[in-house]
Amino acid sequence: MSDDTTIDALVSRIEALEAEGEIRRLQARYMFLCDTPNPEFGVRGDQHRIDLVMELYTDDAVWEGVGEYYDNQFGRAEGAAAIRAHFERFWAADRTPALVLNAHYLTSEQIRVDGDTATGQWIHMQPWLFSDGTGLLRSSRLNNSFRKEGGSWRISRTRTENVFVAPLGENWASDYPAASVLMKP
Repeated sequence: MSDDTTIDALVSRIEALEAEGEIRRLQARYMFLCDTPNPEFGVRGDQHRIDLVMELYTDDAVWEGVGEYYDNQFGRAEGAAAIRAHFERFWAADRTPALVLNAHYLTSEQIRVDGDTATGQWIHMQPWLFSDGTGLLRSSRLNNSFRKEGGSWRISRTRTENVFVAPLGENWASDYPAASVLMKP
C-alpha cells in the first residue's frame, strides 16, 4: 500500500469518526431542545425553541411517527413548514393539560456514515408530567437520517416508533423545576 493510499484511508476514517460525533451531538441537541422545562439558556419561549429546532433540519426533511400506535398519533410532516407546524401544535400555549416535565434519555446508539449521508438508530425513554398531575413513561425507537449540507450535518428524517407507553401514578414526580437554570451563565 502506498503512502498516498494509506493517508487517504486514514483521512476517510477520521472523517467518518468526526461525522459520527457531529451526528451524535446533533441528535442530542434535538432531544435537549425538546426537554421541558427547556434547559437552553436564553431561549425566549416556545417559538424561539421551535426556531432552534428547525435549524437542525434540512428544508426537505420528514418527521414521522410510524407503527400501529404512532401512525395516528403523530402522522407524517414533510418539509420545513409542515415540521414547524407539527412543533407549533405540540407546544401550543393553550395545550390542556400543560406539559410541565419531559426529559429525553437516549441509548442503544448505532450511527452509520456513508459520505455526506448517514443513518442513526436509538432507543429513547422519556417521562412526561402534566399540569393536572397525570404522567406517563414513553419509550420509542428512532430511525433517523442525516445529510451534510454546507459543511454541517442536519437531520433529514426523524422516524419514531412506539416501544411502549405506560401511565405513571398521579403526582409521581414530587420535585421538579418550573424553569431550568442549567445553562445560565
